[in-house]
Amino acid sequence: MGSEENAVLIMVTAGGRNDAERLGEGLVVQHLAGHCSVVPMVHSFYYTDGLLQRQSEALLMIKTVSSRSNAVYEYLRKNHAYAVPEIYEVAIDGGSPPYLKWLAEQVGKRDSDR
Repeated sequence: MGSEENAVLIMVTAGGRNDAERLGEGLVVQHLAGHCSVVPMVHSFYYTDGLLQRQSEALLMIKTVSSRSNAVYEYLRKNHAYAVPEIYEVAIDGGSPPYLKWLAEQVGKRDSDR
């Protein structure tokens, strides 16, 4: 992979497993992500309007390449149920070369390539 095609992990919380699965499947179908995983239950704590919130959410882990990050963010902003979804990205500095090659190939495909 070239420097622009570095693998990244984008994570976003969702209101529940169904929401996370819907987002992940859409990203894979549109070839914005090569692979998505859902952790169905995470417990989140944060303040809103000065009050401590405790919420059960699902965590969507999106595996893609850096050149697709902005398109993933845009997809999430348009399709996420939260007004301000938690979205963050982690660069993948290493990993299995065959998997990373496969990942780059998946996000490079169009529907006509299948």
